[in-house]
Amino acid sequence: MDRITYIKRLDYLLELIQKGAVCSPHDLVETFQCSEKTIRKMINDLRDLGHSIEYSRVDKKYKLSHITEK
Repeated sequence: MDRITYIKRLDYLLELIQKGAVCSPHDLVETFQCSEKTIRKMINDLRDLGHSIEYSRVDKKYKLSHITEK
């Protein structure tokens, strides 16, 4: 996958997470037609870019975590 395609996929993944769409690892594997390992790498890359993304075991999906500053 070339760099531009990867960046577009990261943007789309972030959009899905921001909208609260169903973002379980299994659903993302199907959406992006890639491995779960690739999904984890994409999530980690978004985190490295400063996005606070966490996995909710209750909802079984990735979410933006809302960290409040003191």
